[in-house]
Amino acid sequence: MTTSDMEVPSAVDSPSTASVDISMFDYTPSYCEENVYLLCKKLCMIGVADAEGSDLFVVFISNENRHVPLWHQKASSRADGVILWDYHVICIQKNREGKALYQVWDLASTLPFPAPLAHYVSEVVQPSFQLYPEYQRLFRVVHAPLFLRFFASDRRHMKDSVGNWISPPPTHENIVAEDGTVHNLDEYIRVSAADVVPDIRDDSFKAVLSQKFGLVINESQLEGFFTSFVDN
Repeated sequence: MTTSDMEVPSAVDSPSTASVDISMFDYTPSYCEENVYLLCKKLCMIGVADAEGSDLFVVFISNENRHVPLWHQKASSRADGVILWDYHVICIQKNREGKALYQVWDLASTLPFPAPLAHYVSEVVQPSFQLYPEYQRLFRVVHAPLFLRFFASDRRHMKDSVGNWISPPPTHENIVAEDGTVHNLDEYIRVSAADVVPDIRDDSFKAVLSQKFGLVINESQLEGFFTSFVDN
């Protein structure tokens, strides 16, 4: 994951998360996909999430141009925290008490950790901010149990043309998928407007639970997808 600063063109924690501190989680700058992979595992291990991660959803944010602005990001040098990522990855968790509340775990954000979904969308995605079409954000939603089984990265995307690291890699071993795949990150990042589901229906929710690469929605569908269907 790489970034650049840009001129953008024209809660309350649940009891289960109250004692969670961001310092408890591994974080390597520019490796958001691996950070979220480890975060999901940790949330399951410490009991903040379901043991299998069934209440967790991994969300890749990108577009065809791989230029997506997000606000309140630690890597930004601007006061408003806006930055232009090629892609970003977050985790969205369903409230475990059965309430219509969802929270976002974003290790790269300056917002509360975790942040309520509505607050995160308003402050980080800022859908009311008018963007040129080439900066519109798309969201690939993947059920965490599938992501933890099938995601793989050998970090090839973080090396330049002569094999030097663009950003220092994590100290843990490369992530290898359950089926032996060593790298499929591009398949998660790659999104286009043609991939977006035309409307959110019951079978959209079922697709997320059954397809290893989930489904793609746009920013106007993001909150509605979770509040309408993840409760099912």
